[in-house]
Amino acid sequence: MQIAVIGTGYVGLVSGVCFSEFGFRVTCVDKDADKIAKLQQHIMPIYEPGLEQLVISNRKAGRLSFTTDLAQAVSDAEIVFIAVGTPPNETDGMPDLTALHIVAKEVAKAISSYTLVVNKSTVPLGTNRAISKIIAQANPDADFDVASNPEFLREGSAIKDFMSPDRIVAGVDSKRAHDYLNKIYEPICLNGAKILFTTFESAEMIKYASNSLLAARIAFINEIADLCEKTGANIRDVARGVGLDNRIGDKFLQAGPGYGGSCFPKDTLALQQMARNNNVPSQLIEATIKSNNDRKDNMARKIIAANGGDISGKNICVLGLTFKPGTDDMRESASLSILPALIKAGAKISAYDPQGMKEAVHYFKDNVTWCSDSYEAMKDADMLLIITEWNEFRSLDLKKVKSLLRKPLVVDLRNIYKRQDMKAHGFHYVSIGRQEVIPGEPWISDLNLEDEWVA
Repeated sequence: MQIAVIGTGYVGLVSGVCFSEFGFRVTCVDKDADKIAKLQQHIMPIYEPGLEQLVISNRKAGRLSFTTDLAQAVSDAEIVFIAVGTPPNETDGMPDLTALHIVAKEVAKAISSYTLVVNKSTVPLGTNRAISKIIAQANPDADFDVASNPEFLREGSAIKDFMSPDRIVAGVDSKRAHDYLNKIYEPICLNGAKILFTTFESAEMIKYASNSLLAARIAFINEIADLCEKTGANIRDVARGVGLDNRIGDKFLQAGPGYGGSCFPKDTLALQQMARNNNVPSQLIEATIKSNNDRKDNMARKIIAANGGDISGKNICVLGLTFKPGTDDMRESASLSILPALIKAGAKISAYDPQGMKEAVHYFKDNVTWCSDSYEAMKDADMLLIITEWNEFRSLDLKKVKSLLRKPLVVDLRNIYKRQDMKAHGFHYVSIGRQEVIPGEPWISDLNLEDEWVA
């Protein structure tokens, strides 16, 4: 079966490459000629573990190609996946469907035989029915069906998520579309994945509801973390105790500086606006959005307070800039709220991120000193600030860290260190949802229960 994938962003590129890995012939299309030229040279436009190796092996096998020629790719294909960006517009946060509509018209004109057009872009309810009308109007003779197939790929583990998904959601309104999607996903279903077939509207809603619920969990646990700090509870113990309840589970209960990335912020905004457009109350969604925005603002105040309320002229080492580890994506990262606030307060920033600095430069320009590794960034700093929990930050040489810092102050917004270890090395350690460790002050507990695992 021949597949065309329109759009080589995160979703399109990963999906196209993974389909080729399952033996399908795939042509990935993008209007950006420079991006296509680099992909043909095996230069990835995004950082995703394992992606480059799959591109190389499948191009070598002749199953994967890249082109700017949409018409030819669509004409040759039996299934066309559309995976273009739908960023929030500036007025109400609803997805901008301009690119999707343009591509739908171009696809329509190139259809030469029966074609299933599958939308993987995140879109509001009703969009896929509108796409079907756009194609029919652009090419009245086209023999086609439309399907909605929202993606659930996590950056940093997208390949695994594609090949071993929790579920595959498919919105269809014809038996042909149903059968084609069954066939295309058969290799994945043989490994145990399940396809949930629904209407267009249900598939569209599943995407928004899933991401918004996860965002709400994050906002909730962050508020509980603030209460833990005030009362002496330990958020790590609390989250673990809550997560051991099978009705709740332990996913997305890690307290931190707030959610970011390409999905949660824009999807919660879109769901909020869809509710408003339909005169449906959305108090939980609105509260989640506000809580997360406030969270990022409060992090800068927390950092300044840890420095005695004044960071003017202070040198701050920042480790981690991306919204999560395993990606170079800076979109809606907590660092985009925190660093400007620190700079405005007079701090000087030295920063390091294993993958994100190339993207981060576009946001911070000349206001940050970029370093080649963690230790270079912390030399003569008045504070070490951890924003993103990259694995390499979890095993820093704490003796070396203390020797490089001008002051032994660590603010850890991801709770990647045990407080007893930081106390043993003489750090003033500030984390999320846990009591501060202050050198010279009595230890909170002689039992040393922190971070023990349930047997």
